[in-house]
Amino acid sequence: MAEKATSDASEADQYESESRMSPSGKIVYQAILMEGNEELARSSSALFWSGLAAGLSMGFSMIAEALLTGYLPDSHWRPLVAKFGYSVGFLIVILGRQQLFTENTLTPILPLLRRLNVSTFLNVLRLWAVVLTANLVGAVLFALAAMKINVFDEVMRNQIVAIGHDAIDGSFGSIFAKGVFAGWLIALMVWLLPFAESARIWVIIIITYFVGLARFTHVIAGAVETFAVAISGTEPWVKVFSNFLLPAVLGNILGGVMLVAMLNHAQIVAGERGEDL
Repeated sequence: MAEKATSDASEADQYESESRMSPSGKIVYQAILMEGNEELARSSSALFWSGLAAGLSMGFSMIAEALLTGYLPDSHWRPLVAKFGYSVGFLIVILGRQQLFTENTLTPILPLLRRLNVSTFLNVLRLWAVVLTANLVGAVLFALAAMKINVFDEVMRNQIVAIGHDAIDGSFGSIFAKGVFAGWLIALMVWLLPFAESARIWVIIIITYFVGLARFTHVIAGAVETFAVAISGTEPWVKVFSNFLLPAVLGNILGGVMLVAMLNHAQIVAGERGEDL
């Protein structure tokens, strides 16, 4: 009886220890892989409507930042507070399970790296094309509403345009480089979320706040801002697409795919091979 009690106590202690352990990288990988397979199985219409919702929702990052900037005194510390507004759209999109292009530089890439066949590659391209298009349509609709419908006063619209000018300011190379860091961080955020549990909100806020404060280039958040600039007539649409959207999307893809998806896939695959040996 004593041995059985000791055994039960040992099993209880082991269960308690395991329950307190952080999930291994392999478990996180499997969770994201499963999510990626589910996303690739979704129809184009379902992806489009979800992506459209995400593009519209990201507009609230611009509005929240503009509101905070407008109400805060013009001081050197103002961006430290105002950039918390940048997190609002991401919170809506991620907690609402809407399709955001930069998240998809990680989740569907894992099934592709796992299978490496033409059909999966084409399916990933389909998902990317549908989600990116839908995100941009949502972004331009939100920018039109903010600038053309009488929702915000002239002071607020001027603040929105100033944020857009700040986003588009820079060379092709600098916007691309900032896009790499943004894609890297957003994909890392996706990697952290599956088992973040009650800390999910803080993970989203901290990482996206850092992206905004560092002025890293996120293609969809920046699209709403730069579309507002083009709609105001202060910058041509050609410049928005060639000087901002193109380098931003290329940078986000490189940061998400190369620096997060491939590296994390490589470490898991290397671990599986080590176990086989």
